[in-house]
Amino acid sequence: MLKRLSFTAALMTLAASPAFAHLDPETHGSLMAGISHPLFGADHILAMVAVGIWASQIGGRALWAVPAAFVTMMAVGFGLAVAGVELPFVEPAILASVIGLGLLVAAAVRLPVAASAAVVGLFALFHGHAHGGELGAAGALQFGLGFLIATAALHGAGVALGLGVTRLGPAVARILGLATVVGGAAIAFG
Repeated sequence: MLKRLSFTAALMTLAASPAFAHLDPETHGSLMAGISHPLFGADHILAMVAVGIWASQIGGRALWAVPAAFVTMMAVGFGLAVAGVELPFVEPAILASVIGLGLLVAAAVRLPVAASAAVVGLFALFHGHAHGGELGAAGALQFGLGFLIATAALHGAGVALGLGVTRLGPAVARILGLATVVGGAAIAFG
């Protein structure tokens, strides 16, 4: 068990490391730039994996409905940004999502699936808006598809991690939630 916890701690440390530069869409294409975008930001990784872990804690329909709500509302937020619609407090809301999702995992909060989907959907709106605001030279459709694929993959990793650590006991997922809170606080105050 200690080896698994050490491995998980190492993964969380890597996720909280300084972000690498995002891929240049002119060199790598808009789809690959979109796929890479969420994978190189600690805030994105922590939040997306936490969504998956929380969905695994809730179980049942939440395993697919909660991540699907996030991906859907992230696409809406992206569309709003591309259309020029401003949202207030995008970056603070993203940081709040990391800490908030970490707290939901740490406390193993069990809301009805619709309420859980609404919570993650609200956070996703801001994540998607940030992606749309950082579009740069990338083609919107390809870039958007890329980051939605990467987000869904991170959710899947979170669900798998959550289901995997459940066999070790519910405390392990809660520890991962606390690690997410600490990572979010480090980003916010670092």
